[in-house]
Amino acid sequence: MAKKTTETEDQPRKKKGLGSYVVWVLLVFVMLGLGGFGVTNFGGGVTTLGRVGDREIEVNDYARALQQELNALSAQVGQPIPFSQAQAFGLDTQVLQTVITRAALDNEAARIGISVGDATVAGEITQMGAFQGTAGSFDREAYRFTLERNDLTEAQFERSIREDVARSILQGAVVGGFAAPAALTDTLTAYAGERRGFSLLTLTEADLPTPLADPTEADLQAFYDANIARFTRPEAKRITYVALLPETLAPTMEVDETALRDLYDQRIDEFMIPEKRLVERLVYPTEAEAQAARARLDAGEVTFDDLVAERGLTLDAIDLGDVSRADLGTAGEAVFALTEPGVAGPVMSDLGPALFRMNAILSAQETTFDEARESLSAEMRVDAARRAIGARIDEIDDLLASGADLEEVAQDAGMELATLDYIPGQSNEGIAAYPDFREAAEALQEGDFPEAIQLDDGALVALRLDEIVPPTPIPLDEARDAVTEGWRTEALQAALATRAEAVKAEVAAGASLGSFGIVTVGRDITRDGFVEDAPPALLDTLFRMTEGDLQLVQADGFTGLLRLDAIRPAETEGEDAIALREAISIRAQQTLAQDAFQLFTNALSNEAGIQIDQTAVNAVHAQFN
Repeated sequence: MAKKTTETEDQPRKKKGLGSYVVWVLLVFVMLGLGGFGVTNFGGGVTTLGRVGDREIEVNDYARALQQELNALSAQVGQPIPFSQAQAFGLDTQVLQTVITRAALDNEAARIGISVGDATVAGEITQMGAFQGTAGSFDREAYRFTLERNDLTEAQFERSIREDVARSILQGAVVGGFAAPAALTDTLTAYAGERRGFSLLTLTEADLPTPLADPTEADLQAFYDANIARFTRPEAKRITYVALLPETLAPTMEVDETALRDLYDQRIDEFMIPEKRLVERLVYPTEAEAQAARARLDAGEVTFDDLVAERGLTLDAIDLGDVSRADLGTAGEAVFALTEPGVAGPVMSDLGPALFRMNAILSAQETTFDEARESLSAEMRVDAARRAIGARIDEIDDLLASGADLEEVAQDAGMELATLDYIPGQSNEGIAAYPDFREAAEALQEGDFPEAIQLDDGALVALRLDEIVPPTPIPLDEARDAVTEGWRTEALQAALATRAEAVKAEVAAGASLGSFGIVTVGRDITRDGFVEDAPPALLDTLFRMTEGDLQLVQADGFTGLLRLDAIRPAETEGEDAIALREAISIRAQQTLAQDAFQLFTNALSNEAGIQIDQTAVNAVHAQFN
């Protein structure tokens, strides 16, 4: 049968509430599906990966942490990441270091006697929503079932909570109390807040003294030869395929008039759309309050928007969208009596007495059967074509299974035969516009036998890899337009650079920069500022210049002369200055705390001693491959 293809935190955490750690532990357990990492998975009764001091590192702990990080990486890139690729990124090494650090902290916490009592652990467990029953209180059966489903005992889970809290206490003691040195904060604030004034003359082709000449044949040939990589087709798969497409077969399909009429009747709501209004509804608790609001509105004392704000609502909250008379129920008559935008009511609604503001009238839309005939016929023909193709899958499968090549299949089954050079990531036109086709083409290997593949829209294809086409230069005549454009861009950049140097020399001799064109002036730009239509390199250049300097700045499609007019020190007063200094101080404090915590855990590990069983590590990795 045919197959259908398918398409760190920068700082150590300070002490948190117990709830956050408990929830973290539980979510890891529930989301990662812990049942697959039992003791028996690794053979030989191996349950530990190693130890730090007296603290053992359990195999399951490492496996769970590894699965969690692999899931997080996959979510970040938006697709599943194979474990082999994650290893190439160093993910396994990172996770192993994390569990070693955790074990070192656990070992030290146990050594100095940091722990929490049973009452604290019990209190946290009974407050967790995952263990609460329908009455909103702790349900022991739910607690037992959840832990059992995740291959955990109550003792294991409660120990993990106790250890998590102990680690947080120890970690908080290490990272707490750091303060950024004033000299460091002052230096960084002065650097980040420094402002500069500048003048920028942007040069374009219109500023050249003479127009750019057209390239000669020799110019194009020289540019083509010097940039041959830009004009070389990448490696491609030369693929021959046969296809049976619904849109190709559809015109031959007959349409039954009765079925067409039935389809129109079934979808009558699409073709007979009643008049609608764009409406907002403002509900009041009582009829008297609604009447009072309407009186104030009519007297011009308030606007409808004022009334909405008085009710503590937003326009989004009261918006009903486009509604028909029937949608409004008893209020429909009053609202639809308005012939132009305005307010109706108060009238009773499902929620109580309300004022209705009508903002626009949407006319009724009626499409007759004769008007809809062409589009409905096209749909029916395509549907019929899909069914006809589906009915021929076995026939084409049998032809391929009998050894018929694609040329014979095309002739016998009346399929389209074609060849294309498929380039992964670049080919997305024609038949390659189908994601399923691209997936099959990328998986196709030499020696693979063609097989029928049904695409998402019902099309049927079979592919054969003829050869791998090596990277091939595109002939100059074929690439002439791209070569000409590339030569012109490069020549223009060179000509503008020459012009800029000439202008620079004249300015140095006393000429005004503004005499050569429109000059953009910036007064107080900082390092994280933005200059419209200028490349990011412009600010990098500006903050390396000395006052009075004039420099050429060039990037793709940009040429400018930049002058540094003034250097102004960072502001020391005002809300912005205070906020900048505080942000830098906090960041410096966090960095110091992070470094101290890293040194602390390294020292703990080295002092206690680290023992890792590489065989057990490899056994865990084998479960992911």
